[in-house]
Amino acid sequence: MALTGIVIFKLLPKTNCGECGVPTCLAFAMNLAAGKVELAACPYVSEEAKARLEEASAPPIRLVTIGVGARALKIGGETVMFRHEKRFENPPGLAILFSDAMDEAEVNARLERLGQLQYERVGLKLRPELVAIKAESGNAEKFAALVNKVKQGTDANIILMSDNPDLLAAGLKACADRKPLLYAATKDNVEQVANLAKESSCPVAVKGSNLEEVIQLTTKLTAAKVNDIVIDSGSRALRQAFQDQIVIRSAALTKKFRPLGFPTIVFPCEMTRDPMKEAVIASVFVAKYGGIIVLSNLQGESLFPLLVERMNIYTDPQRPLATTEGIYEIGGPNENSPVLITTNFSLTYFLVSGEIESSRVPCYLLVMNTDGLSVMTSWAAGKFVADAIAPFVKKTGIWDKVKHKKLVIPGYIAAESGGLEEELAGCEILIGPRESAHIPAYLKTWKP
Repeated sequence: MALTGIVIFKLLPKTNCGECGVPTCLAFAMNLAAGKVELAACPYVSEEAKARLEEASAPPIRLVTIGVGARALKIGGETVMFRHEKRFENPPGLAILFSDAMDEAEVNARLERLGQLQYERVGLKLRPELVAIKAESGNAEKFAALVNKVKQGTDANIILMSDNPDLLAAGLKACADRKPLLYAATKDNVEQVANLAKESSCPVAVKGSNLEEVIQLTTKLTAAKVNDIVIDSGSRALRQAFQDQIVIRSAALTKKFRPLGFPTIVFPCEMTRDPMKEAVIASVFVAKYGGIIVLSNLQGESLFPLLVERMNIYTDPQRPLATTEGIYEIGGPNENSPVLITTNFSLTYFLVSGEIESSRVPCYLLVMNTDGLSVMTSWAAGKFVADAIAPFVKKTGIWDKVKHKKLVIPGYIAAESGGLEEELAGCEILIGPRESAHIPAYLKTWKP
């Protein structure tokens, strides 16, 4: 059960040092209870208090890490059933399936697509994070060889798939340093797979024929001190698998039922042979509530919509997507190029930058931090007004890059032009279009 802010406060050092970023220990305790800060932010909490607080503040769905380094995938850690209640924490990982029954040409083709199908959108890199390597041949050497080939061909995180502990051990030997997910512990091999997981410090997936069997498996693993667990309910029909996801999530969050308090893995690749139907099924589990979604293959026309759906659902609804503040050079501008300014709301930035690119007029675009608000909203909030814009423009050093001193502002903030001319002495303020779609035509008339 989660601790209240007052109970947490009693366990804190009460130094009011402010090193955590808030002025008092009471304020820190309240923020910790609300999930707004991490316990690690307090430098003086005792080890005894830390142990108690970490246990009490652990999310009802365990956070599980697959892989190592910068590309390690974190799944789970969820605290709400619905995104509008707070936010979803960790996006599901998308995996492409490999099998040791595939020929070398197909393996190479999949590795190539895995490297190519990556997209830039609103300042983020969207791509699949996992490879699921299945031992279908029953040959340990062949499986290990495929694992090694895939490992060398991609930095994606790895899922080793077999219900034979010996085959899992062979695959693990080839990639233990990448901390793969071991799939799967079943009622017939749970002890052996648990030992593999403990020896290698790797997470393990359980697969049951139903949720009752899953509960028995997770209980056995946690009793064996294996806690990094991923759940496969075993269902391969969409309706039942969907129901299982909701039951698992609800039991963990509303009933605090620990045996189901783990992220899940789902297999759209085993629910249909139709690639487009598989993408639709995968889209269901992006929303509700897959932790890992295994696809039979990767195709841009189905992968990209899934990546965008995932990005949208796992964006914090309380914090708009924002672009980094600074000067953006579009089209190779020179000292005579126009200088435009906009806010750092990502959608605004990408609309404006896209229209500048389509105009084929090289420009400097100044992107100002307005806490991720759009032009009109930030202007109304007093964040995109003359006395805030002027210091930002000076700070960028843009006038060292161009001969002229002309600044194009969005038409929606035309009222700020007079104030900007006062704040930016010697600068000519030009009123640009109100709508980004009119930028290309406007830039055609530009004269330095």
